[in-house]
Amino acid sequence: MKLEVDNLRSGYGDLIILHGLSLKVESGETVAILGHNGVGKTTLMRTIVGLLRPVSGEIRAAGHVISGLPPHTIAGMGIAYIPQEAALFADLSVLENLQVAFPGPRSAFQEACDRVVDYFPFLRERYHQRAGTLSGGQQKMLLLARAALPSPRLILADEVTEGVQPSQIRRMGEVIAQLKGVGETTLVLVEQHLEFALDIADRYAIMKQGRIAAEGAIGQETRAVVESELTI
Repeated sequence: MKLEVDNLRSGYGDLIILHGLSLKVESGETVAILGHNGVGKTTLMRTIVGLLRPVSGEIRAAGHVISGLPPHTIAGMGIAYIPQEAALFADLSVLENLQVAFPGPRSAFQEACDRVVDYFPFLRERYHQRAGTLSGGQQKMLLLARAALPSPRLILADEVTEGVQPSQIRRMGEVIAQLKGVGETTLVLVEQHLEFALDIADRYAIMKQGRIAAEGAIGQETRAVVESELTI
């Protein structure tokens, strides 16, 4: 799914965070959104998925205008969002968290569940454990599994590695690499973990003051370029 953000202005009430931001992500591409805290990365994600209504500008997914649509309509188009905070139903079991996230018929749930649990086999062992009692890293992996459950065409992940142990980060990277190869899945990753982002993404985009300040393809010299941009 191709994502296009054109001259987007968005924020919270009278506080404008995004100032004419434009971004294009091709179908099947993975783009890492980088930048310091407070530059508008989460605001961008929340606006794309309809949790914030843009002040102006346009967002298109697969050629369809989605800016201003309600979140459930955007989700129904095959767009999944993994928020920075652990947005789980803490008092529900792992299995119940997966069940409530599945939009298809109940008869199709088990096949989809088996597919995503294969990414993180420990979830099968924890089916009946309350999600709120999982470790922080395990909760992030459950969020990733839940997002992948309906086979989305676009996944937006906000700081998916935050608070996650190195071994768990490696596994999440392996899973995201697998997701990239499924049906031209497009991924947009907001990340502070630079090594993780540059290992996974095809391109990077650096945000500063509510705009894209620099972007490019990821290659051998990318890390030095990105680190230089982030220190300016």
